[in-house]
Amino acid sequence: MLLEMSANQAITPIISTDSMEFSMKFPKRALSGLMLAALALSPALVEAAIPAPRVGIASFNDLPKPLPLPYDERADANRAVTEARQRARLQHKLLLIDLGGNWCLDCRLLAGTIETPALKAFVAKHYEVLTVDVGRFDRNGQIPARYGIKGRLEGVPAVLIVDPATDRLVNPGHVTALSDARSLSPQALADWLASWLG
Repeated sequence: MLLEMSANQAITPIISTDSMEFSMKFPKRALSGLMLAALALSPALVEAAIPAPRVGIASFNDLPKPLPLPYDERADANRAVTEARQRARLQHKLLLIDLGGNWCLDCRLLAGTIETPALKAFVAKHYEVLTVDVGRFDRNGQIPARYGIKGRLEGVPAVLIVDPATDRLVNPGHVTALSDARSLSPQALADWLASWLG
């Protein structure tokens, strides 16, 4: 995008797409808001955050077998979340609450990918990870509700990224983005986890 400034302090962005050019005049103040919005949506900014490590495997078929069974059906989820949040706050990390069940392939793929050596170290550095068993969507629904997710989860794994200082959800609208993890690559999972940092 090219910017031209006229004598009356209006800025004219010239947007070129192949052979077409568009020109519009905006007051300087309005354009600064538009530019901030464009920058906020820019994929380059997401990449400029803390980059994910290279996972080192191209396919979920390369994960060690058997896949992990990370969800404890007997755990006290309320107490576990409180304790994990406290650890995250003290260590200046984000809290990652992984809601799922051991019956769920996508949940187990996420857990197995997080256990790969490069990603395990990366996740341990930036996140306090807690897995919470939600059964067949009939257990521990109070945990997502605590972060504004009402009703039945749309899928699992549902990953809540929480700022432990404010106890607020960092990734609203994206908690079930990994519920079809098998359609992604292990590297795409790592990149998604890294996208919330920085």
